[in-house]
Amino acid sequence: MEARIWSGVLVALVALLTVSPAAAAADEVEKVLTLDHENFSDVVSKHDFIVVEFYAPWCGHCKALAPEYEKAASILSSHEPPIVLAKVDANEEKNRGLATQFEIQGFPTIKILRNGGKSIQDYKGPREADGIVDYLKRQAGPASAEIKSVEDAATLVAEKKISIVGVFPKFSGEEFENFTALAEKLRSDYDFGHTLDAKLLPRGEPVSKPTLRLFKPFDELFVDSQDFKVEALEKFIEESSIPILTIWNSDTSNHPYINKFFGSSNDKAMLLVNFSKEHDAFEPKYKNVATLYKGKGISFLFGDVDSTRNAFQYFGLEVEQAPLLIIQKPDGQKYLKANIEPDQIESWVKDYTAGLVEPFIRSEPVPETNDEPVKVVVRDSLQDAVFNSGKNVLLEFYAPWCGHCKQLAPILDEVAIHFESDPDVVIAKFDATVNDVPGDTFDVQGFPTVYFRSASGNLLQYEGDRSKEDIISFIEKNRDKPAQSTSAKPDSVKSETVNGDSVKDEL
Repeated sequence: MEARIWSGVLVALVALLTVSPAAAAADEVEKVLTLDHENFSDVVSKHDFIVVEFYAPWCGHCKALAPEYEKAASILSSHEPPIVLAKVDANEEKNRGLATQFEIQGFPTIKILRNGGKSIQDYKGPREADGIVDYLKRQAGPASAEIKSVEDAATLVAEKKISIVGVFPKFSGEEFENFTALAEKLRSDYDFGHTLDAKLLPRGEPVSKPTLRLFKPFDELFVDSQDFKVEALEKFIEESSIPILTIWNSDTSNHPYINKFFGSSNDKAMLLVNFSKEHDAFEPKYKNVATLYKGKGISFLFGDVDSTRNAFQYFGLEVEQAPLLIIQKPDGQKYLKANIEPDQIESWVKDYTAGLVEPFIRSEPVPETNDEPVKVVVRDSLQDAVFNSGKNVLLEFYAPWCGHCKQLAPILDEVAIHFESDPDVVIAKFDATVNDVPGDTFDVQGFPTVYFRSASGNLLQYEGDRSKEDIISFIEKNRDKPAQSTSAKPDSVKSETVNGDSVKDEL
């Protein structure tokens, strides 16, 4: 199954799964319900709260999770009321409809279903048994816990996590209703509490009007907002829950903030240096810049080269380019300054915001020979091979490690051989892990993604069955007579001068 740009990739980059590979006992295995397209709706409709893992048998992360998930299911079966854990083989053809319905784009994906399946939330907790149990117990309870004592507050507001507390003169009214709705919506991301007495809270002054107080283990340690419009509350929480400077090093307690950083809709600035040698020279100047741009649409991360080697691989860069400053926009376009000096940071970011920095676009070399049935297309040959070819081109965006891509490869070979004597049809592939995808032309949210561009310029995404017969039928239906090649670039590609990013991952 396909995987989304950040949600899959960053899990792979920063999640350290400390699960046991040991097989679960038979009685534990039986605690996890097996669901499929036939019994799914019936089983889910009977539960106010049920947890469903969508997995693939070949997925390494799924195999690692399995014994922990089964152990957690065994423990939670004794909870009052019992908390039910289930699983669906989303790789099985008959369950593909369920995978589509629940937008499964990576493995494993765990969903929390409430009210007979009417409410759906992503599971965002740990992946070891005790953590799964603790997280789901909280999720099964009220979205916000009432704080009646200092002890209640101390339980909710922990040292190394974000907690959100609503302070109210009474538990009614528009402000309280908006807070309750927000807590329900964001309960998988944060721990919520509410109280009548701000004096019970570990930090902050008493307040006389409804106040949202967000506690955090960084920067100013707590912030208040008294704007209880739902959109304003969400924006306040999103902005306040990301540090001015997110740290990516070997400290696993930073991982939730790294995930929040990459999940933000802001532009993402990442400075990667050798902490053991360069931390003190870069950190104060970089933090000053991060503070200067706070609230201006850019989030800042400071990473240690030793902890971020996968990030270099992900971006297709070399460790030797550090100290390296990268800024990536939400559409995947990236800008970078290699071997940057501390005193260059502020001026380079200023140039970036002024539109004076050229984007960086990555491409493999254009192949010297390209005589296989399925032709190789790289970013630097995309224009000539697809847009200017005057041919009908079926183009697969793939990743070499992607299981579904490996399954599709021999089928595409057969399709290419079928059209081998037809000079007007080309079957091609594009390795999106080492070539940047023009995101404003192709919507590649996962692998494999297949597009067809007809000779006359019509661009369609192929979403049919991945069989030789169906692909051939699709091409025959949508192909055109050859059009005369043109050197004019489509607008979406014409504006790009160097290279953007759209790397994906599969869990």
